[in-house]
Amino acid sequence: MEKMIVDVIGWLGSALLVAAYILVSKKRIDPESIPYQGMNLGGSVMLIVNSYYYGAFPSTAVNVVWIFIGLFYISKKLKA
Repeated sequence: MEKMIVDVIGWLGSALLVAAYILVSKKRIDPESIPYQGMNLGGSVMLIVNSYYYGAFPSTAVNVVWIFIGLFYISKKLKA
């Protein structure tokens, strides 16, 4: 059961990141917007859960970096 939950979380995270990319590519959301950065943050958190569970540490590290990038731009946007 735990494995299935982690798999679902991973697939949802992947879908969220792909959806964010599609929305930006179609110019439906601004790449500097909070919704776009939030989608990236959410997707990255979910992928961290999945990749850490499976011991895919390079993928985990990339997603941790992705979170810091998202947090940086969200904080920058909120300060403006």
